[in-house]
Amino acid sequence: MDKKFTVLVIGAHPDDCEIKVGGLGIKCVEKGYRVIFMSATNGETGHQTLSNEETARIRKGEFERSCNMAGIECFVTDIPSNKILPDIITREMFVRIIRGYQPDIIITHRLNDYHPDHRITAQLVQDTSYAIKVPKVCPDVPPLRYTPAILYMSDSFKRPYEFSPHIALDIDAVLDKKMRMLACHESQVYDWLPWVDGVSDQVPEDKEERYLWMKEDRSSRDKKCADRFRELLCKRYGEEKGKSIVYAEAYEVSEYGRQLSFDELDEIFPK
Repeated sequence: MDKKFTVLVIGAHPDDCEIKVGGLGIKCVEKGYRVIFMSATNGETGHQTLSNEETARIRKGEFERSCNMAGIECFVTDIPSNKILPDIITREMFVRIIRGYQPDIIITHRLNDYHPDHRITAQLVQDTSYAIKVPKVCPDVPPLRYTPAILYMSDSFKRPYEFSPHIALDIDAVLDKKMRMLACHESQVYDWLPWVDGVSDQVPEDKEERYLWMKEDRSSRDKKCADRFRELLCKRYGEEKGKSIVYAEAYEVSEYGRQLSFDELDEIFPK
């Protein structure tokens, strides 16, 4: 396939895209695709001591450094974290952003999730899935003449229904680069998230030791993903290789976008 696709990943916060889609983002760039990571909020509430303004400034800089490392474009809205709403104003903002980037594929959170910012971001993507083609919605920006595919990031929530992926992606070869991208989010992986989890005392002082500590913790989630969706990995890569893959990401096709068969996904998604 010669077409160079455009992939727009819409996370709620400045590190959500890397956590769930970092491996795919890296591999898509390597294949010549255009990849954009968007944060639907500025992440200003993601620190225990810094002011909201300082946190938002720091997190935007971390997001930019992370994406620059992989050749990924990035965009952060001015909406404060924990204050995003599925209202008309925000929906129309999403319509304009999506039309501007003209993505072939949109990846976002699922609608059932512990964090309201994740849920609302997912709802906004869902609510724009038809509007992006309607000329009289936001008539100042030309409508799309096609329907992008919409996919969901993986999660472990079970109600009202479990994440049910259509494809799994081997990220063994890019795992370290994905972790180096996450390491750019210093205020999160070494400060805020350990504080929230009550393990701040476990974070090493030495820079490389801190990275290895973070990598072991964060990569364990991708390892669980590979184990959880081993059958899909074997379907895509063959039995022998599928069983040997250690780290993976997985994606579910949403019914709100263009429907993709497994063969289409296998062709579009880099191996």
